[in-house]
Amino acid sequence: MLSRAIAKIRNDGAMNFIIAFFIHVIVFFTFFVGGTLQAQADIPVALGDGTRLPSLAPILEKSTPAVVNIATFTTVKTYNPLWQDPFFRRFFSVPDNYSQEKQTQSAGSGVIVDASHGYVLTNHHVVEGADEITVTLTDGRVFSAQRVGSDKQADLAVLKIEADHLSELPMGESGELRVGDFVIAIGNPFGLGQTVTSGIVSALGRSGLGIQGYEDFIQTDASINPGNSGGALINLRGELVGINSAIIAPSGGNVGIGFAIPTEIVRTVMRQLLEFGEVRRGRLGVHFQDMTSELAEAFGLANVQGAVIARVLADSPAERAGFKVGDIVSRVNGREIRNASDLRNRIGLTPVGEKMTVELLRKGRTLTLTALIEETPVPELAGSAMNALLQGILFRDFIDPQGTESVAVQVADIDSASTAYEAGLRKGDVIVVTNRMRTRSTEHLKQAVKGMQRLVMRIEREGRSYQLTLR
Repeated sequence: MLSRAIAKIRNDGAMNFIIAFFIHVIVFFTFFVGGTLQAQADIPVALGDGTRLPSLAPILEKSTPAVVNIATFTTVKTYNPLWQDPFFRRFFSVPDNYSQEKQTQSAGSGVIVDASHGYVLTNHHVVEGADEITVTLTDGRVFSAQRVGSDKQADLAVLKIEADHLSELPMGESGELRVGDFVIAIGNPFGLGQTVTSGIVSALGRSGLGIQGYEDFIQTDASINPGNSGGALINLRGELVGINSAIIAPSGGNVGIGFAIPTEIVRTVMRQLLEFGEVRRGRLGVHFQDMTSELAEAFGLANVQGAVIARVLADSPAERAGFKVGDIVSRVNGREIRNASDLRNRIGLTPVGEKMTVELLRKGRTLTLTALIEETPVPELAGSAMNALLQGILFRDFIDPQGTESVAVQVADIDSASTAYEAGLRKGDVIVVTNRMRTRSTEHLKQAVKGMQRLVMRIEREGRSYQLTLR
């Protein structure tokens, strides 16, 4: 009997403790956090009969009209395996590469960042390969969108719609975010319509995930699901701090690990997309690698962070700035460099013509060097110098994202009256294989087509692979 009484007292005491704890939490948010939020975003915080509880609604009422739904329509070719059999093609007189077309539809999200010009930010992968793009506002209006520019490496695209009375999201400073800050994700998951979720910043500077070319993600536990791509990640001031881009989803749905592209990157990429329609990446002219524990021990360092310069290219900005093999890069433009991926991001996201201030360690001494990012020299070659079937085409080497070597050949320009154009080749196409030979440069292409009367090319266009035959 006594033990049951003690147990009851203990249970009652625990319950009283829990009740008291929650009362303190409510009071804390009411008088401290609530007061701050009210000053910044007019969130009602008063408690009591007939009064509203703390809510994110006032922020969302201003922010959600600037987040849109994006629908894309793409025409894709389908191939019946029977028509690929030579017997069937000959018996039924089916032409080579016979295909049928069908239209596919997909959905995503976007953010209006400039209401006066109708500019909408989204992910590259949301609109990649789309033949038609439509934007639906929260008030139900639907507009056809034009693609201003798109960048696969940063996974960002800028669209434009012609519309009046638009709302826009002010762009905040992602560099001011801290782990633990509250954030809100707004988007169109699973095509359900606009949906809002909230959480905190779980981590900053996530990279090396292999999701896209340049990675410097904000990680958040705010629920992000398929369809949220291109949507907004905002702070409690209603400012855009990131573009939701990807999730890790072993089970196919949200598990609390989502990633957003920070506005620090968004600003840089958007500026170039608006000016050039593409991102013009330059070069520093170095090869580099991660600082490892073995290298740190060899250099006599306790800190295993930074990027080690492994090679300095001749007649490059790095050579002219005074970089040496063995230099350990620790900061670029005041930003800490943790590994080679960080340095690659800083180089790739610095526009051509801008300077980089680099802090490095050399033989125990700290140095600061300034280098001018220069345009990467790209070899070009006229198709007429290779093969008569390539008359009217200008080819150029396709440089890899790090800007050090060619990995394919791109069509820089093409005459619409040429044989290759009639066969389906277009400006911007990337040629990766020619006559079963891996085509890594214009010199490789020249060797592959020399003396040939028939050319079979595998090309890549907006994320899809095609095969063309020239004869």
